[in-house]
Amino acid sequence: MSGRIRAMMRRGRALLALLLCVLSATGLAACAPADRSWADRPQAIAGGGATGVYYAYGQQFATALTSRLGVRFSAQQTNGSVDNLERVGSGRAVLGFAQGDAVADAVAGTGAFPEAIPVVAVARLYDEYVHIVVRAGSDVHDLADLAGRAISLGARGSGVELVARRILAAADVDVSSMRNSEQGLEGSIAALRKGEIDGFFWVGGLPTPGIATLAADTPIRLLSIPPAVVDAVNAAHAGAYRQADFPIGGYGIDTSTVTMTVPNYLVTRADAPEELIHDATAVLFDERATIAKRVPAAALLDRRQAIFTAPIPLHTGAVRYYRETHD
Repeated sequence: MSGRIRAMMRRGRALLALLLCVLSATGLAACAPADRSWADRPQAIAGGGATGVYYAYGQQFATALTSRLGVRFSAQQTNGSVDNLERVGSGRAVLGFAQGDAVADAVAGTGAFPEAIPVVAVARLYDEYVHIVVRAGSDVHDLADLAGRAISLGARGSGVELVARRILAAADVDVSSMRNSEQGLEGSIAALRKGEIDGFFWVGGLPTPGIATLAADTPIRLLSIPPAVVDAVNAAHAGAYRQADFPIGGYGIDTSTVTMTVPNYLVTRADAPEELIHDATAVLFDERATIAKRVPAAALLDRRQAIFTAPIPLHTGAVRYYRETHD
């Protein structure tokens, strides 16, 4: 469909909306047309690394938005939560995925953020699991064994790095003794496969596609994060995390592994157009089953849980959608 035809269709919809207002009992004065200037330019979604859940989710969501809204959306490859929040805050992306702990730092202007970023939530999506991945035959068996090793804590400035450093501090493991290659998921997977690193951290949904592919040709183990360490991280960082278990059988691992999870959100700028965010929220839920065929984590989206996005409020457009669809 050409750009001219799309523009004509948008003008037609706007004229129809205006006509309906004129015919309404309240009259024209109460029916100012919604601002749809955003529909005249491509829109970006800040995703994540190429082999992670964020990027896969972003790609499928972008496809659905493009089809449903008649505006071209695309997913950006990024370094993850911190990068995504900075992109959304600066206007380089209209939507982005971010971990709840990074969001808390962003709105407070602390940690990786020298000043507060004006982000709000569209929805709470699902909980992410902290992965600490080593080869199945490795002599690394617990957090203390990571000291002095070659370990990727995640890309610099990523949400993965944020969590990894918090865990290691709580476990009293000296990060300075480690050889941190600062690689994202794709680089970490390649390095572990080649034997260049002893392990890596990752925070993502289940299953994370890149790790599932790694496990298919390179047997792996996941290190446990003891409950006492999770408690210590929570005590230092306002209770953003909870204890959880990896499902037995995941990634071909038949032993129980305890870890911690962190919620993640779809975020936008506080001043993003209400109509855009309302419509994007509707597409997020309407296309959930279709997206979940390629991104299983999308099936965990729950309208009843999606509104719990502390410490940030929901965008007004998202609030309108939830009110309209309230059971």
